[in-house]
Amino acid sequence: MDYFSESIKQAIRTVPDWPKPGVQFRDITTVLQDRTAFRKLIDAFVHRYHSQDIDAIAAVDARGFIIGSALAYELNASLVLVRKKGKLPFDTLVEDYELEYGTASVEIHKDAFNPGDKVVLVDDLIATGGTMLAAARLIRRIGARIFEAAAMIDLPDLGGSAKLRDEGLKVYTVCEFAGD
Repeated sequence: MDYFSESIKQAIRTVPDWPKPGVQFRDITTVLQDRTAFRKLIDAFVHRYHSQDIDAIAAVDARGFIIGSALAYELNASLVLVRKKGKLPFDTLVEDYELEYGTASVEIHKDAFNPGDKVVLVDDLIATGGTMLAAARLIRRIGARIFEAAAMIDLPDLGGSAKLRDEGLKVYTVCEFAGD
């Protein structure tokens, strides 16, 4: 792990037993509150993608918006919001996905991308991968190409990053919390 990754990981607060016993919640608000850590986080993504001619950043509701907006600005790319169902005002495509106890849905505007656009899909964290997989399916349905799925944190023990790779997506995360 490089210096940037380690310093960002150290800035993430772990809240034990939240929202339920046994869960180690990774709280990113401490990274956002630390201007040096936040700059390092955005710089890590910018340095990764600055030479890739990215057309758009697709940011997942809601914490993905924070990273995605700063990254889109720095890369001079458009910002596309992948929202929870019922939050977008125009013609949308909807994708359902499985949760631990039920289903949820995300949506995107039908005109969010041009066919062939090169897109980075961004969220704060990859856990089980359901939301990002649903977002990836929406992006592909429009005809855009996903360059990479990216997040600040990977929780590999929950299998989400492996599921994304199994679907043919490249995955990049700044840091991971495995086995703890």
